Amino acid sequence: MQGIRSRKTSPKEKTSLLVHGAWGTLSSASSPPPPVVQYSSPSAHPVFYPVSFPTPDCSLFPPGLLYLDLNIYRESMIKFLIREQSEDLYRLIKKVHFDGKYYRVECVRSGEWEHCWDLAIRVQFFGMMQGLAFEPEKIVSRKNRKIIYRSLVLVNPYELWERKLAERLWNLQDRLEFLIAKILFHECIHTLIFLGKTLPSGFEQTKIFLEFREMLKFANSEKLCPESCGVQSCLRNLADLGPNYPGSSEKKLDQVSEVYEFLINEKYSIKKTDLAFDLSWSNKKVSRNYSKIAALKMGPCKEANKKPWKKEINRLHKDLEKLYDRIDSNQGSESEIN
Repeated sequence: MQGIRSRKTSPKEKTSLLVHGAWGTLSSASSPPPPVVQYSSPSAHPVFYPVSFPTPDCSLFPPGLLYLDLNIYRESMIKFLIREQSEDLYRLIKKVHFDGKYYRVECVRSGEWEHCWDLAIRVQFFGMMQGLAFEPEKIVSRKNRKIIYRSLVLVNPYELWERKLAERLWNLQDRLEFLIAKILFHECIHTLIFLGKTLPSGFEQTKIFLEFREMLKFANSEKLCPESCGVQSCLRNLADLGPNYPGSSEKKLDQVSEVYEFLINEKYSIKKTDLAFDLSWSNKKVSRNYSKIAALKMGPCKEANKKPWKKEINRLHKDLEKLYDRIDSNQGSESEIN
């Protein structure tokens, strides 16, 4: 199988992906080596990133060469799909084109200072992560009395050839738009939550931020103490298995709080996205995946502690699943009351 190559193009050119491959020769159990994406770089040397795709069923594609033009998606349709599920998220991306450029999405004044948020969205293949919402860059202009937060969201529709999705949406354009909308929906939830945390007090908050704040409040409440204490205990143990530095104890405590909030953030975002797009979701699967990510976020592990580190991840997986289940049961009981 040959590689996949993409390059920078002029605005008039279309970003395209050329895939060569004799997929018909691959059995369903085979695992082909990942192709490679080459990105143009201002430097003299190109940058390569491995890209893996699920082994596709060749019956889903026309014989011979497959040519995919990423520009076949319609921004208006993607925004429509998102608007059907959330007005908050639609307002966030309404003025933003998916060209990687920053667009002003919100400005509010608090006293003598103006707070502004810029958002850039780019669709591209870059590996096996569905999307990335980068931590916003904060720009302070004392001269203009303005604080600007610049957020970048990358959308990676690498699951375009996933069998279940292809069977659900045979039309390539529909499938691409659905996938971009789903990923963008999820990543923009993270962006809205951050904006909600940075908004000056007294300003109206979005429904998404208020829902997340309520979930986080419950996750930190005494009602959830057995489950939340178990998860935070695992996080502390994982931190203790890493190297110790002068003054690292206080930093580790802060890390536990940050990573715990991260796990609640992902729980909220994944469930809301999957329900919005009529997808199946599982606390067991989410807790398994994110227990590993949480362990990495807690820091590196000393070589001598590899075995207890892996055991602690398994324990975190189980405790995190219990925590997520309790959160769901609480939401279920609240909806019955309402």
